[in-house]
Amino acid sequence: MSKVTVKFQITIPPEVRDAMQIVPGTEIVFKRDKDKFYIVKEVRQNPFDKWRGALKFRRKTDAILAELRGYGFESLD
Repeated sequence: MSKVTVKFQITIPPEVRDAMQIVPGTEIVFKRDKDKFYIVKEVRQNPFDKWRGALKFRRKTDAILAELRGYGFESLD
C-alpha cells in the first residue's frame, strides 16, 4: 500500500515497478474506467526505430559521403 504525500506524490511498490519495468523518467498515464483508475505505462516508440538497420552498407559513412560529394579519400586529409 502507498500513501499520498502532501505534494500528492506516491511511491510505486518495487514489485509493481519491476513488473511494469518502470524506471526514473518513465511516463505513466492514469486511465479511468467507471469508478476505477488504472496506472498505465506510456510506451512511446521512436518513429525512426523501425528504419534503424534497414539499409545494409558495407562501406563506412566517410566513404559514402566522399563519393556523394565527388572526391576521394586522398583529399580528406
